[in-house]
Amino acid sequence: MSKEKKPLHPGHSLAIGLAIGLGFGVAMDNIPIGICIGVALGAAYSANTKKEEDKKDKE
Repeated sequence: MSKEKKPLHPGHSLAIGLAIGLGFGVAMDNIPIGICIGVALGAAYSANTKKEEDKKDKE
């Protein structure tokens, strides 16, 4: 049996990106830049998965 992966909710991908960015921010000793990087990463991942879902729905 093949289980399909359920896509992450957009809020989840933003939270994961924010956590990763915050880690970078702490490592670089510049938390605001890390937060910005994290939000950008989360938004990019969310948009990318949305495009993949739309392609699957069209097929």
